[in-house]
Amino acid sequence: GPVQVLVVGFEEPALSGEILAELTRLGEAGVVRLLDVLLVTRTEDGRLETLPAPPGADPELGRLATAFLAQTENEEVRDDMGGSDPTAWSLDDAMLPGGASAVAFIEHTWAQPLVLAIRRAGGQLLDETWLAPDDLALLGRLAAEPRQPG
Repeated sequence: GPVQVLVVGFEEPALSGEILAELTRLGEAGVVRLLDVLLVTRTEDGRLETLPAPPGADPELGRLATAFLAQTENEEVRDDMGGSDPTAWSLDDAMLPGGASAVAFIEHTWAQPLVLAIRRAGGQLLDETWLAPDDLALLGRLAAEPRQPG
């Protein structure tokens, strides 16, 4: 299925057991599969530093994410004209200064049949985004309004 990279900022460098438990529950329900999660923090001089996995977590936790991020940071993505690709994803851009961030790679297993159906119909995914809280609130208000008669 499609893989989403979720970057969550925390004041304190800790990944709560509650978040991992919810991801596990969603995994058991066949909704998403947590591929990997990595805790990172920004040092005083601006470098990104990985933090150890929380106690009791899989010792392999973070290995896949670390390898992926090392590749993407090292490969300056080039477009056909030789310039950098402005759409290339960077963890550096996603992180807030101070505190810590959890970088989760989540596979949306529920979406795979939909993606295949779109392909079979000759369609292609052009864009996707997540609505900000303000936009979600607006959508909620619009959905709650009574429908106008035809």
